[in-house]
Formats: sequence, structure tokens, C-alpha cells
Amino acid sequence: MDKKRVVVTGMGVISPVGIGLNPFWQSLISGKSGIDTITRFNTDNFSTRIAGEVKDFKPESYIEKKELKRLDRFAQFAISATKMALEDSGLDTSNIDKSRAGVIIGSGIGGSETWEQQHEILLTKGPKRVSPFFIPMMIANMASGQVSMAFELKGPNFTIVTACASGTNAVGEAFKVIQRDDADIIVAGGTEAPITQLSLAGFSSMKALSTRNDEPHRASRPFDKDRDGFVMGEGAGIIIMETLDHALKRNARIYTEIIGYGSTSDAFHLTQPAPEGEGAARAIKTAIIDAGIHPYEVDYINAHGTSTMLNDKFETMAIKHAFNEHAYKLAISSTKSMTGHLLGATGAVEVIASILTTFKDEIPPTINYDNIDPECDLNYVPNTAVKRCVDVALSNSMGFGGHNACVIVKKYK
Repeated sequence: MDKKRVVVTGMGVISPVGIGLNPFWQSLISGKSGIDTITRFNTDNFSTRIAGEVKDFKPESYIEKKELKRLDRFAQFAISATKMALEDSGLDTSNIDKSRAGVIIGSGIGGSETWEQQHEILLTKGPKRVSPFFIPMMIANMASGQVSMAFELKGPNFTIVTACASGTNAVGEAFKVIQRDDADIIVAGGTEAPITQLSLAGFSSMKALSTRNDEPHRASRPFDKDRDGFVMGEGAGIIIMETLDHALKRNARIYTEIIGYGSTSDAFHLTQPAPEGEGAARAIKTAIIDAGIHPYEVDYINAHGTSTMLNDKFETMAIKHAFNEHAYKLAISSTKSMTGHLLGATGAVEVIASILTTFKDEIPPTINYDNIDPECDLNYVPNTAVKRCVDVALSNSMGFGGHNACVIVKKYK
């Protein structure tokens, strides 16, 4: 059986740099940072006091008020971004075969805010006061479960949990589900709402976060010599994926074609990437083979680019291993320099950025790139967006536990 061609027809994004596709993209292209001092709780006792919070999010604009109290923030993000993506796609869900429409959404943590709130209730008021909605609000699969119920989508429905690679793995697995003809439509992406006291404390104890508290906009600085850790963010990225035939039959606007997916394991360390980016390089090569293209056909990489010392160094090495001399001709950027690191949502948001790069032929910059690191010597599109024809883009993600995932998109022609 011939593999189905898979295209993207709609996108929705909730991010620290904007809610909605156009505000998100305009912020990226203008090099606008969404990193600022945390406002959701008091951070006086924390070594890190900055994050990429989503500002001005009004969930009641997308979800009925009576439902909101049963949804953790990460699920609210997922449903809201899905509504945006469906509207953007022009898909009439009342006029499709719902048994052939599925949902695959990644989340690294799930309902961390609910967990903390209910734990506090347990300690202060006792077990009988813990909400009966605690478990169904907290478990990570509820983003995909709630989206499927909200829009009555009855096809394949599951959640990917691969830490910071979750969103990319979700898009990649959705691509494979459609490609093998198990669905005509998949709502795919990632969502995360991790900016809580316990999450911040945990990442701070690992010494993983930037402590550039006095300059929040300049704290996330991937590939820069003076980087000192990542900045946590929150949000969701959702894309509507369809078979090409299904999209053409309804005369849909097509953003891009998804052509390749690679997923590997480092099998090395809980939090550190494999030396020289060995696992990431294999994921890139796997995606290129899956896409049926030559490495030199890739024009742009949206890097994982976390702003940590080891990730940026080893991702640079991985790109060199996978592309050889072509690595120096690639345009590479880390949009985390602006959004921060959205953990399980970050891969999906960055796939959206990659899709828009091919659709608009404009490459977002890596901001805060001031001082060259000799070990990071590729073209990271420093500080200013570049207009350039991008036919093929690759999005990289790497997660704690040694998870590596890559998705390749191609300009639809």
C-alpha cells in the first residue's frame, strides 16, 4: 500500500510571545522576548525568579465557564489552541467521519498546578476535602482526552510523554498514523503549564535554570558563550494534519507537507545529552532517510537550543555529524531565545515556527546572541530575522531521559 501524503491545514498557538498564529509569528520575526519576572506566585525565596508566562489568556473565550473548573491550565491551553487551529483550517467537524479523526497531544508533566493545589488541601484540610476531579484534571492524557470529547473526535487518541520531546513526538506519531491510513485527520501537538512553585524549585535545584533575574529578556541565550541555563515557559501548539486527498477534496489552504520523522534514544543519562550529540544525530539522519531527501536539501533547522551549556554544544555537534559540510550552509535558530522552554509543548510550537518559515520564506532569529562560543560555530541567525527561500525545514527536540525527535516539513507545491 502506498503511504499517504500528509499536509498541515491549520495551526493554533498559545505562547509567552503571543496568543494566536499572527501575534506569535510577528513576535518571533521581530525578535521580541516573552521572558519576564514571574507573576503567578511569590518567588522571593527562589534562585530563579523569571519565566515565559502566557499573559492575557482568557480561557472563557474558548471554553464554557462551567467546564473550566474541571480543567487544569495545561488542558485549557490544549482545548483553546485546538479551537484556534480548527478555525484556521476551515474544517467543519460536523461534516467529517469522526471515527477517522484522532487526537495525539504530548505533555511532559500534565496537571502540575492541580497536583500542588490538591496536595495543599490534603495537608491543611484532610483527605476528604481533596477534589473528586483531582485525578482526571492532573493526569497527562487528559489534554488529548478532553480535546477529543470537546470536538467529538473518535479516532486514535493518545498522549506522548517524552519530556521536552513530547510535542515533536506527538506530531511525528500523528504523521505515521495518517501515513499508514489509520486516520484521515489528526489534531496533534503539545501542551504544558509547568510554572508552579514545585516545578521551579525542582529545576532550580538541578541548576538547570538561568538566574539572570535582573535581565529577564536577555536570560535565554542559546549558543551564546555566556548562557547559564534555560528559562521555563508555558503554552500549547496544535496543528491540524490531514491526508493530502482529504485536504484537496475540501479545497483547504495547505501550509506545508510533513515528509519525515525520526526518533531515537541516547540510552546514556537521566538529564545530559549523549556525548557529541550522538543520539540526536541519529534522529536527524533517521528523519532525513524517512523523508527520502538528501541532507543538502534541508535549508533550515529550528534547533532545540535550550541555552544550557551541554545541549547547545552537543546539538551543534549532532548537526555537524548529520550534515557534514552542509552544516555550515544551514540557517539555524532557537526560538526558545524568545519563548523560553515550553517543555512538553515546546516541540509542537517549534514545528509551527518551522512550518511558518517554509510558508513565509522568513527565518526567525536567535536573539541574545552576543558572544561567540568557539564550540558553537554554525549560523544561528543572530538577533535579526532573515528573508530567505526555505523549501525544507527540520525541527529538533531532545528530552530528559535521552529522548530525541525530529520532524521535517517541506513547502507544499
